[in-house]
Amino acid sequence: MNKQTDSIKPILYRFTLIVLIVFVLVSCEPFSSHPAIQTEAPLLTGATLAEMPEATTVTSPALPPTFETTLLNPLDTPRTYLYETCRFLRNKWKPDNAKPGTVVMIIIFGKIQAGPVTTPNGINVWDFTKIMQELKFQGFEAISMREFLFFIERNAEIPPRSVLIIQDGNFEEEYFHRYYREFWENWGWPVVNGWQSNIETPETLSQENINMENEGWVDHQAYGVMPDTKLSDESAKTVIARELQGSLAGFADIYGKTPIAFIWPNGGIGLRPVTAARLLGYQLGFTANSRGPVMYNWIPLSDKIDSERPEYIPEVNINDPLMTLPRYSSDQAYNAIDQVRAIGDEASAYAQANKEMEHEYYEVVCSETYGPMPTP
Repeated sequence: MNKQTDSIKPILYRFTLIVLIVFVLVSCEPFSSHPAIQTEAPLLTGATLAEMPEATTVTSPALPPTFETTLLNPLDTPRTYLYETCRFLRNKWKPDNAKPGTVVMIIIFGKIQAGPVTTPNGINVWDFTKIMQELKFQGFEAISMREFLFFIERNAEIPPRSVLIIQDGNFEEEYFHRYYREFWENWGWPVVNGWQSNIETPETLSQENINMENEGWVDHQAYGVMPDTKLSDESAKTVIARELQGSLAGFADIYGKTPIAFIWPNGGIGLRPVTAARLLGYQLGFTANSRGPVMYNWIPLSDKIDSERPEYIPEVNINDPLMTLPRYSSDQAYNAIDQVRAIGDEASAYAQANKEMEHEYYEVVCSETYGPMPTP
């Protein structure tokens, strides 16, 4: 057991109390809603800025529709998740924040192998290096999970073309040094490790990952407990709690921290698991659906089953975009880089074309309460 165990016992006691609550709540069906997203601006169920409610009697100027692009699959529709229009617009145009059109490409890598690929979702080292080099060539920069959270919540500044790199699986320190260390040393690119909190993980492997966590270039986030688990609305409440609360307990024991993100194991999602994750304090969740990149208040999701991609689980009815974020797999990433860059460029141009309209709305509706729009 890690030396931190004794100091973590109070945390584990609180987690145990929490999971008792989760047992009750996840067994109640159906759920009509989920906890509000704890951000500067809560969840929006509508799809356009024009639908965002305002507590005002002022006749509001028109707002442009939410940005759309033909570069996405027709079934993957951009969804907004903030309902406070004024705060959204203020964050969008604040000079110190991320520029409109800032785009994040989320990539999850399976096992990187020097020879032929022998594992599901694995990738050859040559193809992995090609993806990393192409990202850099096209102006992308890697960000941490916390930077991503601050961006998605309040449009905190990140590079205009950002990439969130996730490595799934419990790998040795030597593995990360072999494949990721050079990108950290040469470019300052961190990597997120989707860590499974399996009690059978060797202590030596845990200690190696603690060392990398303490160095600051490998950030571990929750990836469940048992390798073959796929959560859904049909999952038993004990299984949901085991994967979600078990990850929290494992992280407290090994890393002495609370993960902010849950990478849904094997792509399984559902309203009950997402609701339980929110109750336990998770702030982000990543599906196995490759629907496109994400931007501030802009996440492509779907409410329909796609016959050409039957493995993609529709997320809209779950009604929590930040817990059902899309991502690219390693075999999709290289061919998607051009598309992601182009979507960011289109979104930037669309924002500039509608800047005057949004500023006029802010001046008429928002300035009295929120103050004037920030200027450089």
